[in-house]
Amino acid sequence: MGRLSSVITAAVLGCSAALSLLSAGDAKRGEQLFNKACTGCHALDSEKEGPRLRGVFGRAAGAVPGFPYSEGIKKARPVWNEANLDQWLADPSALVPNNDMAFRLDNPGQRADIIAYLKTLGPRSPEK
Repeated sequence: MGRLSSVITAAVLGCSAALSLLSAGDAKRGEQLFNKACTGCHALDSEKEGPRLRGVFGRAAGAVPGFPYSEGIKKARPVWNEANLDQWLADPSALVPNNDMAFRLDNPGQRADIIAYLKTLGPRSPEK
C-alpha cells in the first residue's frame, strides 16, 4: 500500500507541476509568439482559415457562429482551458481526432506563453 501511495503522490505532484508551468506563462511573450506563429491562420476579431480567437479561453470549441468547423470539433466541443489548450497546441489530433488544424507547437514554455496571452483577451466589446 505504501508504494501505491507514493505513486499517487508522485502523479499528483507531477500534475501540479504541469499546471504551474501553464500558469507561469508570460502574456507579453505570448502576444509576440501569437503574432509570429498563429496569425497566418487566426485573427483576434475575424475569421481566417481558423476561427477568431478573442475570448477563446473559457469558450466551447466550435462556438463561433458561421465558422465551418471540422466534424471532430463539432462532436468533441471541449471548453478551452489551460490544460486542453496546451494539449491542442502540442498535438491537435491527440485531443480532437478529425480536426482541421495541422499546426503543432512542441515547446511547452511557448505554449504556456500563448495560453497566458489568450487568457488576457476577453470577448470583444460591442461597437458603439
